[in-house]
Amino acid sequence: MLMYNSSRMRNATPCFNNKVFTHKAMQQQEHANGKRAIPGPTIYATRGDLVIIDVVNRADQNITIHWHGVKMKRYPWSDGPNFVTQCPIRPGQSFRQRMILSDEEGTLWWHAHSDWSRNTVYGAILILPPTSHSFLSKPSCSYSHLNRLVNAVMDSIMFFKIAGHNFTVVGTDATYTKPLTTDYVAISPGQTIDLLLEANQPPSHYYMAARVYASGGVFVTTPATAIIEYGGNDYTAPPFPLLPSFPEVNNSAASINFTKRLRSLANAVEVPKNITKKLFYTLSMNRRLCRESRCVRETRLVSSINNVSMILPETTNILEAYYKGGNNGVYTTDFPDFPPSSFNYTVDLMAKERSATRYATAVSVLEYNSTVEVVFQATNIAGGVEHPMHLHGHSFYVVGSGLGNFDGSRDPPNYNLLDPPLMENIAVPRNGWTAIRFRANNPEHLQRIYSSAYSSRALHSRKALHSRKALQGGLTRGLLDPLSMHE
Repeated sequence: MLMYNSSRMRNATPCFNNKVFTHKAMQQQEHANGKRAIPGPTIYATRGDLVIIDVVNRADQNITIHWHGVKMKRYPWSDGPNFVTQCPIRPGQSFRQRMILSDEEGTLWWHAHSDWSRNTVYGAILILPPTSHSFLSKPSCSYSHLNRLVNAVMDSIMFFKIAGHNFTVVGTDATYTKPLTTDYVAISPGQTIDLLLEANQPPSHYYMAARVYASGGVFVTTPATAIIEYGGNDYTAPPFPLLPSFPEVNNSAASINFTKRLRSLANAVEVPKNITKKLFYTLSMNRRLCRESRCVRETRLVSSINNVSMILPETTNILEAYYKGGNNGVYTTDFPDFPPSSFNYTVDLMAKERSATRYATAVSVLEYNSTVEVVFQATNIAGGVEHPMHLHGHSFYVVGSGLGNFDGSRDPPNYNLLDPPLMENIAVPRNGWTAIRFRANNPEHLQRIYSSAYSSRALHSRKALHSRKALQGGLTRGLLDPLSMHE
């Protein structure tokens, strides 16, 4: 969990050395610029800028860097996912990456994107408005402060609070929102939130803190903390500031209700109304037979979307194979738009043979400029989890969500098509569903939706959705590829 104020920092060229691991997951680090530093350098830019970054890999493993939330208009080649849009940067090698900004404004972040290296190097991207525009608001310099939150946790929603204070959420994922006054935030993995804090309490010291939300399982619940100190010398600070009171660790209602309160700022929100492509994705933690000597049980957990677990290519990335005039055996175009069979997705138990998954490197084809609705349905196979979703190359409108099984007749009439939040990340609730809409209008870009569900290499993954313009025969098309990632 990262927090930034709006003061500027000097940019730097990221150089990555070997990881330094300790007994605490939050302390896993790599060296940046020859120094032991977490987080890495903050990148400052202005809306619409072209930013050139030289990435130097001084580690002993492959690495790529992803600009999380940057749409990379018409330039997918340095988006970051290894063996999807590019090959990884080998040890001792460097790669000049272009980060192309368009309409993003606010807070995003960058991070490693090769297998579990996702949990190593990362830093913030702070995108300022053009000088002729005001940024968020003009608070009194004495009393209001713009704070930026980044959830860099691998796979957990986090609650964030400041003792004794309310604050106003004004943006998420580099998009403005209607002002939302609250005393807590529930922030998904990969999500960013901009908030205004009014320093209107009696001068003292106050804890700000972040603590995990988890609907099930065993997690470390000790909060990460920092202290806000009011200026001046005319008060006596307490020796031990009080911690803020959090919702319960498994308080699903608190997590879901915060996200449901987010609204787009714009008066004329361009939510796609006439949908030309509908997708229904089940997100599961499947069981698969494990016959290897290191297996301690008969089965092991494997994440999937629509009962397919992703296998990444090993020699050629998907984008390169596509541009060379065909998949050349690198991938197939038969990823299912719907699960192979319908069932009670939130049932507690399922026979092992029905909860198995298959491996594939599969994509689905989208027509360019099509209007797409994706319904993500979490299942309770193997107990179920929350599923953080992230769409590369596009933002999306979160038009609906709920608990239980999605009902195609009952639920769509209740969609918010007036002012739904425009986001890059959303967490699908355990045993629930979330519906998103977007227009596939970023040509020549391999987009991905990442979720906790399409990887055979990690307990949780994220999915990839690719939309691009094909050149063959003048037909404008795109690739949709639920792809592996890490959590």
